[in-house]
Amino acid sequence: MNTDIQVIFVDLGGTFRVIRDDLEYKNAAKARIAELLGAEGDPVEYFDTVIDKRYDVYRAWCLKFMCEAPEEMLWTRWLAYDFPKEKVKAAAKELTAAYRRTKGERVVVEGGVETVRELRRRGYTVGIISDLVGKSEVDEWLDHDGIRDLFDTVQQSSITYIRKPNPAIYFYAIEDLGAEAENCCYVGDNLNRDIVGAKAAGFGMTVAVEYADMPPLKLTEENRPDAKVVTFDQLLDIFPARGQVAEDQLIKP
Repeated sequence: MNTDIQVIFVDLGGTFRVIRDDLEYKNAAKARIAELLGAEGDPVEYFDTVIDKRYDVYRAWCLKFMCEAPEEMLWTRWLAYDFPKEKVKAAAKELTAAYRRTKGERVVVEGGVETVRELRRRGYTVGIISDLVGKSEVDEWLDHDGIRDLFDTVQQSSITYIRKPNPAIYFYAIEDLGAEAENCCYVGDNLNRDIVGAKAAGFGMTVAVEYADMPPLKLTEENRPDAKVVTFDQLLDIFPARGQVAEDQLIKP
């Protein structure tokens, strides 16, 4: 581990953004997918028994090849291949956005914005490295919430087509900032993607989040982070100033 940390990258889903469960919100998204496709029958049942099952097949492909497919291919090859191809392609962007909403409303974790602002005030550069489908959601969210200025780079598997733990997406991020991997830390909730990928990319440090509603972390020699936090704002205890790490906050060997 390197304590000369100058850049902190954060994961989005499950780390900086968490899901607010709202059945009405999710069912409205499922209905929108059925409407866009022209699917007959109960839209919730159609989503649960057809679309979501097909997404499981797509996700297995993603994880096997550490790759994200373009939105149009996602829907024409995996999720809605039994509908007219040109119609599906034309609606792919909105279909993807609706699919994301079927899982719940995504909101910034408590204290997230304030913590990143303080990290930047302390001198750290902050960026995002995230796996997700859809090219427009993150940009729209950053602009809507007025927080684009908090992040010096945003790397998404939906843009690069590369998923964690492939180290390439981490390389894109550090190259974009002109940073050195050993001076970077990655913060994420998935040990076997976020932490393993950052280590493979040569990052100097990793931090895992273990929020109260998450299952306990199952650490192995390969996925073991250097520190963990149970609330996002605890990052401020670990990173007092650029180039420094509070070593008493680290996981003991």
